[in-house]
Amino acid sequence: MREAEAENIFEPNAFVLGTVTDQNTPSSRTVLLKGVDEHGFHFFTNFGSRKGAAISGNPAVSAVFGWYPMYRQVLIEGVARPVPGQDADDYFHSRPHESQVAAWSSHQSQPIESRDALDSQFHAALAKFNTNEVPRPDYWGGYRIVPTRIEFWKGRSNRMHDRIAFTRSLSHQGEADNWRIERLQP
Repeated sequence: MREAEAENIFEPNAFVLGTVTDQNTPSSRTVLLKGVDEHGFHFFTNFGSRKGAAISGNPAVSAVFGWYPMYRQVLIEGVARPVPGQDADDYFHSRPHESQVAAWSSHQSQPIESRDALDSQFHAALAKFNTNEVPRPDYWGGYRIVPTRIEFWKGRSNRMHDRIAFTRSLSHQGEADNWRIERLQP
């Protein structure tokens, strides 16, 4: 991540989140990484969104960071767990005021008849929270991807890429075993 930032990669914290719906259909979208700690990788969303609904039904997820101008990619597989409410509150209140309001005005992933209708919802929410602190909606929060597999890929022009995979298993309590490290063939 630091190398991607140093290389001025646009949105180096952007990753493609993969989920599986309750109909066993894979679904992917780009989200932003908002934190990393010893427990995992954090992102925030509307729990009622397609990704939130998919995670509710099946918490197995994947994440792909593609820093292609650097010939780098990081693949993560794991389990999405909700972050504590205080962590979600802290991040929510660090966002710009209009981004906080947007969380109240958009019913993410739900159909709407027009852009004008969406803008109208946003302006109504702006008026409601004009000078007030915006509380975090109950349906908005964060997830921590607890990794079970991380693969680092470094591309080479001769197609003999470097691939290093770190894998571990999680117990039913979410405790992790030690990492196993393997070099993979390209």
